[in-house]
Amino acid sequence: MKVPVINMSGDTVGEIELNPAVFEAPVNVPLMHQALTRQLANARQGNAKTKNRSEVRGSTRKMWKQKGTGRARQGSRKAPHWKGGGNVFGPRPRKYTQKMPLQMRHAALRSALSVKAADNSIVVLDQLTMDKPSAKTMASVLTNAKTGRKTLVLLPERDENVELSIRNLDNATYLRALVPALPTVVIPNGVSADAGPPATGGPCRPWLVFVGNYAHAPNVAGAVALVTEVLPRVRAEVPEARCH
Repeated sequence: MKVPVINMSGDTVGEIELNPAVFEAPVNVPLMHQALTRQLANARQGNAKTKNRSEVRGSTRKMWKQKGTGRARQGSRKAPHWKGGGNVFGPRPRKYTQKMPLQMRHAALRSALSVKAADNSIVVLDQLTMDKPSAKTMASVLTNAKTGRKTLVLLPERDENVELSIRNLDNATYLRALVPALPTVVIPNGVSADAGPPATGGPCRPWLVFVGNYAHAPNVAGAVALVTEVLPRVRAEVPEARCH
């Protein structure tokens, strides 16, 4: 599968071959759902907490005597059925962390990339550089790339001007690649994998954009493989790479 390479103005400057092992892999929807559920669960803080009857403020004195008043027996003002009383079975601080084997995470990522490639939702930029932060300029670049309404930009290294520009956009976000000096990736997010093409009043299609210097990898697929595949070959070629 070949994908055109464009510049920041949206003009085609070449094309690049995508590795079918990464971008034409079998799509496993349940595995993708499991990976997404894990990411959302791991992002939860889990610090929600309510006070039970032993933690709320109040007297422990019996409100009235047990018999002879004609009223229902009561033992404490902190009982759950009283206003200001304790909460029953409320949330307590806990961990929502889920674990997922590395090979399953890689397979889910390959499935997601294959869905993007099949939907023609991959855009490759030759470079993404800015002299100063400018959300207007970044919005123009994404518009020229025709990435749709939601975009995720993957940067090969820290670029403060680009990061600040993207951060000011409500329809785009960014991530940094773990391996230094690799192409930048942009993936529009917030949309289901089976969404249709962008249309007025309709769903928007997710996009994937690579940006960067290809001298460090033979092609985009090689760059993705360095990031997604933890193999002895990767550590031998890039000793300083931090793969997770």
